[in-house]
Amino acid sequence: MERKAFAFAGDALTVDVEGSGLVVVPDDVEEVRVERQVEGWVFLGSGPEASWGLADGRLSLRVECDGLASDCGAVHRVRVPRGVAVSVEGDNGDVTAEGFDTPLKVRSDNGDVRVREVSGTLDLGSENGDVTVEASATSPEVVSRSDNGDVRITLGSVPRRVDVAGENGDLTVSLPSAEYDVTGTTDNGDRSVEVPERRGSGRTVSVRSDNGDVVVRTAN
Repeated sequence: MERKAFAFAGDALTVDVEGSGLVVVPDDVEEVRVERQVEGWVFLGSGPEASWGLADGRLSLRVECDGLASDCGAVHRVRVPRGVAVSVEGDNGDVTAEGFDTPLKVRSDNGDVRVREVSGTLDLGSENGDVTVEASATSPEVVSRSDNGDVRITLGSVPRRVDVAGENGDLTVSLPSAEYDVTGTTDNGDRSVEVPERRGSGRTVSVRSDNGDVVVRTAN
């Protein structure tokens, strides 16, 4: 396990991670603190080679593993000062974010996205991987996009807006009991809307899938 602290004085941070899993949380720190664990082997190639750096509000985390045959694994754990709005750009690794009360944006090219214990607005997306928001989340607004993967969003408090769209995968939204203005459509799949509906309620839920089931239900 390696550790490094980066001086930081801004109110927004982008975490750019490639070839590694990521866990990012807010903490009572003044610097951005990173722990990384990298392991594996390469046959007829190079790696695993890790690098990290922070400049102009962008934390870059890289793990390269190239060879005829390889078996590499890595995870970065990042702690950021409280009150900082975080954006994550991930490639080839799962992303987990928890504990934020500031706006959170996560994009993953190849990997799952998991969010828990958050209360700020959420903007989530994955090209190849599942998106999960756990019931501990109380975000007032959630936007999610998925190309290939399931989306499961569960909220612990009544939101004012949920907007979910996916191309290939099932979409499930579980919400506290309330009246919602719901739009739920699928081109190829089943549709189920189980929450109370009222047009113009001020609490909008839009769930749209090209190929997959659409479910909007009351959370247990």
